[in-house]
Amino acid sequence: MGEHTKHASVRSELRERIIATAVDSFSVHGIKGITMDDIATSLGISKRTLYEVFPDKETLLEECILKGQREADAFISEVLASSDNVLEVLLKCYLRSIEKFHATNKKFFEDIKKYPKAYELMKNDNNRSSEDTINFFKEGVKQGLFRTDVNFAIVNQLVRGQLDLLMNTDICKKHSFIEVYESIMFTFLRGISTEKGAEGLESFILDYRKKQVRNEIAERQENN
Repeated sequence: MGEHTKHASVRSELRERIIATAVDSFSVHGIKGITMDDIATSLGISKRTLYEVFPDKETLLEECILKGQREADAFISEVLASSDNVLEVLLKCYLRSIEKFHATNKKFFEDIKKYPKAYELMKNDNNRSSEDTINFFKEGVKQGLFRTDVNFAIVNQLVRGQLDLLMNTDICKKHSFIEVYESIMFTFLRGISTEKGAEGLESFILDYRKKQVRNEIAERQENN
């Protein structure tokens, strides 16, 4: 391996380490709660080295969002290859989104609006995801899982509006973020499902609740 190639490899590896550290830090503490100094310290590198790779915080934030998009695309491709029907795909994606929301500080969604380029990148991906979701619903109609009399473009927009509302209201002071998110998504899916789809959905919710209880018991035992 030539010196130039070796240097490029080391720099690429450092770049990925920086992005991974930033993703974790921004998720846990929000974006404003983390400085470039904090990230450099976490990695044991100088701030100068960090700025040589990423000139500013927003550029780093954009790369974090792009990393998340690539991971989501890879997950969906994997799920599509292993699932029998569209409802199964949507529910697996839903589970993943719950895990992501659960691991992300609400401040992240508030803070990102102050970084226009990064926020636009996230909105564009959300719009792309919405188009994919609508196509999944239409395929679900063909499979007899979802109702034929639903305008999925409209209801999908309504759900997006509810999720935006969730980010911008005080409802999470009374109820947990996850509880509100679940209420929105489960109510939505129940409303568009046929009898066949509803059976699959209720089976999923039952298993999901059982897993929740097991996790809560395990968490309490760990704390004791």
